[in-house]
Amino acid sequence: MQPSRPPCVNGEPARSAGYQTTAFMRPTILIVIGSASDASSNHHLANFLETVLAADCIIERAPVLKSLPHFDPVASDAHPPASVLHFREQVHRADGVIICTPEYVFSIPSVLKCALEWCVSTTVFSGKRTGIITASAHGEMGHAELKLVLRTLQASLSETSSLLIQGIKGKFNADGTWKDANTRGQVLQFAESFRKWIATPRPAAVI
Repeated sequence: MQPSRPPCVNGEPARSAGYQTTAFMRPTILIVIGSASDASSNHHLANFLETVLAADCIIERAPVLKSLPHFDPVASDAHPPASVLHFREQVHRADGVIICTPEYVFSIPSVLKCALEWCVSTTVFSGKRTGIITASAHGEMGHAELKLVLRTLQASLSETSSLLIQGIKGKFNADGTWKDANTRGQVLQFAESFRKWIATPRPAAVI
């Protein structure tokens, strides 16, 4: 049996994937970092995205993914851990999700795969507007795999909110500032496209 959606928080009703953002409310974006390393260039990317988007959006960060337990399909349905429930709730309540991740051995990192597996038995990603940035040495196969997994979760994807950055280690200085102006421009374009996308009202349901 599919678990119920996450409960309300502070008395507010939980947002659905079809939540309508109004002119009086800034949309919420959840940023998920797929790297298992605390010093990953993907942290620099996430920090930059937060700086760029914070004026118009409420930015939340997902927990460090390696803090989530290994996926257990029985527990996922029967008694999911508190940390998993928290992650699911963050995804559910967000107007949009941005995933910044490297590629490990031609695949997505195991910590990211685990986090997404914990969501398979739910509908938290169903229709969720999701942007993905794969930033790695190469990244093509990991990028394609992430798209496949997210489509399996029925997330909503857009070509303008999908970015592959190759040779990421050469794009940043050691202090996290940009070294490559062209890549910085691509990420700015990604951020603006994603901001406009999640601010666009969804079509009304036909009754």
